[in-house]
Amino acid sequence: MSDAARIGLGMMRIDTLEPDEIRELYRGARDVGVTLFDHADIYGGDHGCERRFSEALRLTPAERGEIVLQTKCGIRPGHHGFDFSAEYIVRRAEESLKALDTEYLDVLMLHRPDTLVEPDEVAAAFSQLEAAGKVRYFGVSNHTSRQIELLKTSVAQPIRVNQVQFGLGHAALVAQGVAANMEGLKQSADRDGGLLEYARINGVTLEAWSPFQRGFFGGSIFEQGGLRDLQRVLGRIAAEYDTSPTAIATAWITRHPAKMRVVLGTTKTHRIADAVAGAQLSLTRSEWYELFAAAGYEVP
Repeated sequence: MSDAARIGLGMMRIDTLEPDEIRELYRGARDVGVTLFDHADIYGGDHGCERRFSEALRLTPAERGEIVLQTKCGIRPGHHGFDFSAEYIVRRAEESLKALDTEYLDVLMLHRPDTLVEPDEVAAAFSQLEAAGKVRYFGVSNHTSRQIELLKTSVAQPIRVNQVQFGLGHAALVAQGVAANMEGLKQSADRDGGLLEYARINGVTLEAWSPFQRGFFGGSIFEQGGLRDLQRVLGRIAAEYDTSPTAIATAWITRHPAKMRVVLGTTKTHRIADAVAGAQLSLTRSEWYELFAAAGYEVP
């Protein structure tokens, strides 16, 4: 996987952009080697960002073949809850195909876990979409290892991707393992059933969404009033590498041997370039753990 292939661009915020701004953002990403563009049926309302993306870019078949388009479904827009029924998955995928003006999706993901899921329903939807050539690969988002195993009791296709929130401001994915067997320490609580190790064992690519957020949408790790110790260490290491704090925060994610991808939510082309530059760096173990501790996590 190339360094630029470790970076994807999320399209959640393009509903506020003008068509020429969307084109500029897309071209800025392509210019630094980014080919993965991440959507969801609920971004910008009901398929709103998918439509704005296709209408602004009007990709030729050749251009479409050069990029990876992935989208997500399962959250019911305007309603409470989730829907992993076969009818709903197929309908929403076909609506995404129309909105994106494409004949196929490279990846379709189930957005958040549906506790009412029937694995046979998901299996029927995936098989129908695959057989029709409408979806090439399948994945999930925000799923635990056991939730993936439940799907696999019926689903024949490999679950290739799991998109989860991860970064220095939201690092429970690795923090629990670091503090395993430390009774009474909040960090040691197992929230996901060993998802990090599960992904590495089973060949599931983890994609880190909101990689620079503090907690669950608690603000950026770079903002004033955020994690000051982390900002100080990020700044010092960035200066030592002659790069930006964004690059170092990205390098912290891509340094992990799980070979995660980083899905940016930015609308700034310079931040995309910084992230790609970060994916080219290899932090030392000492630097990785220093950043982890500066983010407020326990290193025994």
